[in-house]
Amino acid sequence: MATDRIIPPAPEQLRPEEAPDPELLEKEQEKKQERRLNSALHAGSIAQIVVGGAVILAICYVAKLILITLFISVLLAFMLEPVVSLLEKVRLPRSAGAFVAVLLMLGAVYAGSYFLYGRAMSFVHELPKYSEKIRSHLAHVRQQTSELEKTTQQVFPEEKTSGKKPMPVTVQNQGSSSMVTEKLGAVTEVVLTLCFIPFLTYFMLSWQEHARTKSVQLFRPENRSTAYVTLGQISAMMKSFISGNFVIGLFISVCSVIVFGLLGVPYFYFIGFISGFLSLMPYLGIALAMLPPVAASIGTLGDTKLLLIAGTVLCLHLVAMNVLYPKVLGSRLQLNPLVVTISLLLWGFIWGAMGLILAVPIMGAIKIICDHMTSLRPIGEWMGE
Repeated sequence: MATDRIIPPAPEQLRPEEAPDPELLEKEQEKKQERRLNSALHAGSIAQIVVGGAVILAICYVAKLILITLFISVLLAFMLEPVVSLLEKVRLPRSAGAFVAVLLMLGAVYAGSYFLYGRAMSFVHELPKYSEKIRSHLAHVRQQTSELEKTTQQVFPEEKTSGKKPMPVTVQNQGSSSMVTEKLGAVTEVVLTLCFIPFLTYFMLSWQEHARTKSVQLFRPENRSTAYVTLGQISAMMKSFISGNFVIGLFISVCSVIVFGLLGVPYFYFIGFISGFLSLMPYLGIALAMLPPVAASIGTLGDTKLLLIAGTVLCLHLVAMNVLYPKVLGSRLQLNPLVVTISLLLWGFIWGAMGLILAVPIMGAIKIICDHMTSLRPIGEWMGE
């Protein structure tokens, strides 16, 4: 028996309640277009952020000397701000207080350089006393190196040569005078640029309120409140970063001076302070902090005391980075370790040693900016802890 085919009703045979609503169809089409437009805008904003970031990094690499000078001046201005505020309380004008603060900074730099130079020259003059012990240590190292080389030759014997003489190699002089001239020109450029630091620091201190007010007025009226709060948080973060590093460095330095003095390290009273503040540098601080006491103790102290010096520097660095840093600076920076590591790698590549020093405050300021911009807030959350 054949089955009957079910013929669907024609559109005109549909009931009025079963017919599609044109308004609903139009709203669905509008929603689809809106989603497509939002996705296109989102992709465009991401592309703009990536291109803008690449352009900013390229500018930072090309103009690194100018930007390093500018950021160092900013840090010094934050460091000298308490001095200027204290002088203002005794009714000294801000411009005069800024001038006095900069003079005190230059005097402290000169006194510190003179003291370190004197101690370094004294150490150089007394170095021949320890030359015999240093030679014995170097001879021991050479003996171990030669034994290792003989062992390597026994394991991997050299192939017999076929009697052919090696081709002579000629080394051409590439113009040593021009190379010296280029290096001298680069050093002169650096020195002239760094001479601007005291002047920049003075003007940043004396024109602080003016610069902050006019910087806020650069934004639209509806965004000025956010800009003012952002600048305030960046200022508070920088002050906390500088004061926290100073307190931590002073604590490590005092502990290092005490331990180095008990172990008999030569010139422990200034080597301890150098080692303590070098230990503040992230990741590289351990190696840099070990270098001054170990270099001063080679030839004068035994291997046991050298190991104790290295262990002291290591323990103090670990305590500072894992205990003191989170307690003192964690509430202000709020950067996760991955961001800190990437920032050290990035800014160290762009600006060298100064990039390692300025990487953390720069990334802290970038995070604060991202937290106060709606489009960049996900980036700020990713950078946070």
